[in-house]
Amino acid sequence: QRSSSRISMQLGGKKQQRLLVLGGSGFVGSEVCRNAVDCGFQVTSLSRRGANPDPKDERLQQVDWRAGDATDKKTVASLVANADAVVHAVGLLFDVDSGLANFNLIVSGSGSKPGPQSTYDNITRKTALLAIAAARDKARMQSLLGVPPMPFVFVSCAEAGWPDVQFGDKVEAAAPDWLKRYLTAKRAVEAELRISPSLRTTTLRPSLIWNWQKLDVLPVIPIFNLASAIGVPFVDKTVRVETLAKAAVAAARDPTVSGVQRYDGMERLAKTL
Repeated sequence: QRSSSRISMQLGGKKQQRLLVLGGSGFVGSEVCRNAVDCGFQVTSLSRRGANPDPKDERLQQVDWRAGDATDKKTVASLVANADAVVHAVGLLFDVDSGLANFNLIVSGSGSKPGPQSTYDNITRKTALLAIAAARDKARMQSLLGVPPMPFVFVSCAEAGWPDVQFGDKVEAAAPDWLKRYLTAKRAVEAELRISPSLRTTTLRPSLIWNWQKLDVLPVIPIFNLASAIGVPFVDKTVRVETLAKAAVAAARDPTVSGVQRYDGMERLAKTL
């Protein structure tokens, strides 16, 4: 499933950078893979299915697709050990305990359906914390050799920032239980990244993520964008999946990028790719 030309490719006389995309076969992850290949990365994806979501796509043909469990410590550690940068794009909107899991067949851009262990805590927090721990272990060894901090990009959500905006706490207090648990998992990862100085971490906080094929969210896109435009503090402008993916790759590639990026930061980053 790999392209032989990619394996031997050298970029500007430098070693080809290796990017690990956790959740690379998903709606966001597959777009990250496309853009990373375009930028010359040697890309490996880890996902449950481990299958190329679009075998006819020449860029995705160049990705090393691995099937595996991202909640398994050894699996994650072995792949992180062979990467120069990590993008965590594993996620789901409705977990197995939400009572809404079947709706993922509609709202998931990749048509993914949660398994029996697919809780927010497992899929978001555990997978990310295992990857962060493995990246920190590698970064500590590399720092002894003078290697810059390892890039780690996490796809969070705009609502994770509700405590920082006006009325955000009140909106969250009224939110359903599944959304509160979703945000708890996202914030746990963000908190871990903040105490990882050996890594160069970037947290992307998109609101609704869409493209023209995402028919389930298209009707509400104008509502979110209008609310953001008129200054509703707890609603962010929506983000196209292409913009989010470009921002993720730009953040992995650019040594000056770190910290939390909202929609405007993602738009700026995307334009640099």
